[in-house]
Amino acid sequence: MEIKQHALAGVVEFTPRIFGDARGVFFESFSARIMAEAGAVGEWVQDNQSSSGAGVLRGLHFQRPPFAQAKLVRVATGRVRDVVVDVRRSSATYGQHVSVELDAQRGNMLYIPAGFAHGFLALEDNTLFLYRCTNYYHPASEGGLLWNDPTLNIDWGATNPIVSDKDRILPGFDTFETPFD
Repeated sequence: MEIKQHALAGVVEFTPRIFGDARGVFFESFSARIMAEAGAVGEWVQDNQSSSGAGVLRGLHFQRPPFAQAKLVRVATGRVRDVVVDVRRSSATYGQHVSVELDAQRGNMLYIPAGFAHGFLALEDNTLFLYRCTNYYHPASEGGLLWNDPTLNIDWGATNPIVSDKDRILPGFDTFETPFD
C-alpha cells in the first residue's frame, strides 16, 4: 500500500495495490497494522455510506468533543474532490485545507483525524462514498463550516454545486469558535 502524508499533520492518504485479471480486481481496503504504522489510528465503531449525483457537495462537517470522530473515507463507485480543513486552534496549519481526489478506480482513501472539518464534491453520478468512523454519530455534537467561505478560499472546481439547506447556513471561518484545542 502506498502511503502519502499530506501537508496538514495527521492527514494520510492510502493507495492500495490493485490486482486485476479477466475476472475483475482485488485490493486490500483496510489494514489496521499498516494504517497504525502511518499514524492513522482509532477504534473503528461505525461505517456510513452516502450516494450522490455529480455536483452534490456535502460538508464541511465535524463532531464536537467529546464525540469527535476520526474518519477513513473512500469511494466505492465514482470520484470525489475531498476537502479537509484544520480546525485545531493550536495547530500550525489552523485554517488551512487540503484537497484530494478520491477515485474508485485507484481505490485511494483518506484518513482524517479528529479536529478537521470534512466535505466532498461528487464528480460523477452515482458516486458511492464510504466513511469509517472512530465515534458514533451524535446529532447534538454536529458542527461545520460554510463550504464556500471566502477566508478558506477552497477551490471545489464547481461554480454552482448542489448543497443542502443545512450546509448553506453553516458559519463562516471568521465567526467560527473551534471546539478543538
